[in-house]
Amino acid sequence: MQLRPIFFICFCFLLCRMSAQSTASQQVVTFNIEAPQLQTQKKIWVYLPKSYEKSQKAYSVIYMHDAQNLFDATTSYVGEWKVDEYLDSISEDETIIVGIEHGNEKRIDELTPYPHEKYGGGKGDLYIDFIINSLKRHIDSTYKTLPDAKHTSIFGSSLGGLISFYAIITHPETFGNAGIFSPSFWFSKDIYKLVESSEVPETSRFYFVVGSEEGDDDMVPDQEKMVVLLQGKGVQPERIVNKIIEGGKHSETFWSEYFPEAYQWLIKN
Repeated sequence: MQLRPIFFICFCFLLCRMSAQSTASQQVVTFNIEAPQLQTQKKIWVYLPKSYEKSQKAYSVIYMHDAQNLFDATTSYVGEWKVDEYLDSISEDETIIVGIEHGNEKRIDELTPYPHEKYGGGKGDLYIDFIINSLKRHIDSTYKTLPDAKHTSIFGSSLGGLISFYAIITHPETFGNAGIFSPSFWFSKDIYKLVESSEVPETSRFYFVVGSEEGDDDMVPDQEKMVVLLQGKGVQPERIVNKIIEGGKHSETFWSEYFPEAYQWLIKN
């Protein structure tokens, strides 16, 4: 009997979500695509610049994870990044944003390159293979894009930050730039071994952001350690932004606040 109030609250929450009006911009379109590497189907959100329909030019592309949280408050459980609101508000929205929905209970599997003894995961290579060999091919053949690495970025937060960093290190021929917010480098220390054993192209560009109140005391030193490693591999200071925000917390609100600055830096090739 005592469970009934809980069921009622959940029902009301779902009802509100169903009746809520979408906050996604008219510039956002969605489609589904097969992801054979992951044995599933993925919903993709695409933001097209306001100039897209009337322009003959090609556009750079940013691939982003956790699409449910990027554009629409009704699909986000904990708030949206307001990516579309920002891009709608500026005149130089010259980039296509491709948002990839996470796999819900499979999110950890998809966004982690190494398994964790407690949390599992470790199917990040399959996820990246999907992005490169299924999704990117579809995007480049469907939309007017600049497909080279210089004009292709990958961007995410938390585990999305981890997999974005992993992608630019392991596939620099595809991704030339990465937005790395609150990266979960704690998930596996193998990520540091990867950098130590890799050749990082001098053209690769990294935008890091972490908050001092992320809830994990290692978040800030982990990011600083990674930046030092990259510099030791020859990445020049102008190709790395390393922001440590006093008071910043692990949240969509925090990431939304710093998206505009990161976007502007990533598209300046």
